[in-house]
Amino acid sequence: MQAFGVDIGGTGIKGAPVGLEAGRLALSRYEVATPHPGKPEDVADAVRGVVDHFRWRGPVGVAFPGVVVHGITQSAANMHPGWIGRDAASLMAEHLGRPVVVMNDADAAGIAEMAHGAGRRWAEAAPRPESGPTIVLTLGTGIGSAVFVDGVLMPNTELGHLELDGHDAETQASARARKAEGLGWAVWGRRLERYLAHLEMLFCPGLFVLGGGISREADRFLPLLRSIRTPVVPAELHNDAGIVGAAMAAPRSQDRP
Repeated sequence: MQAFGVDIGGTGIKGAPVGLEAGRLALSRYEVATPHPGKPEDVADAVRGVVDHFRWRGPVGVAFPGVVVHGITQSAANMHPGWIGRDAASLMAEHLGRPVVVMNDADAAGIAEMAHGAGRRWAEAAPRPESGPTIVLTLGTGIGSAVFVDGVLMPNTELGHLELDGHDAETQASARARKAEGLGWAVWGRRLERYLAHLEMLFCPGLFVLGGGISREADRFLPLLRSIRTPVVPAELHNDAGIVGAAMAAPRSQDRP
């Protein structure tokens, strides 16, 4: 069984059909640039272009970088403010001409990692009923978060916007911040360590899963996180996790009135 997932990012929009049983892309993903300044109608047109590239005719799951409640986008930190309060699910369904479900992008990535990636592998290898929540972080244009307690998602946590040393945390420890400031791995690693220590203090987690495209280079920064007591593992689905998680949610679009 296949479904289609689209992951909207601050710089790119990517999508592909996904094999739901394996939780992997069925075809190589297709990506286009996110329209600037990211107005809803322009982004919806770009999403349609990604879906039409595969001539997909079934329901679609869309991962969006912000809080999403019942298909309505409630925040848009790295997108146009016109998204705030917008019925994104209806907008996408109108532009695509097929059923659509919209969810937070980090939640989508977290669901995929817990079902088919690092979260699942960790639970199978070393189940710890007494451990704290699993926190999946996507390190990209910003920092997305997905928090799971006993395997159940707490949606729309937005932990990338916690204040850290007087700044929005994602402005200090995201992958974009590393590139924008030209930071070496050692300097950026200390920032990430400080951020994880803050989360550790607040949540006493049982596991951190670090995702986003930068997770492919985990060997460069994981050894730098020396003060973190919580186990930290790289995501296994890397930058495909949002697509996979969105596709997993796509069948729910049939339930929308």
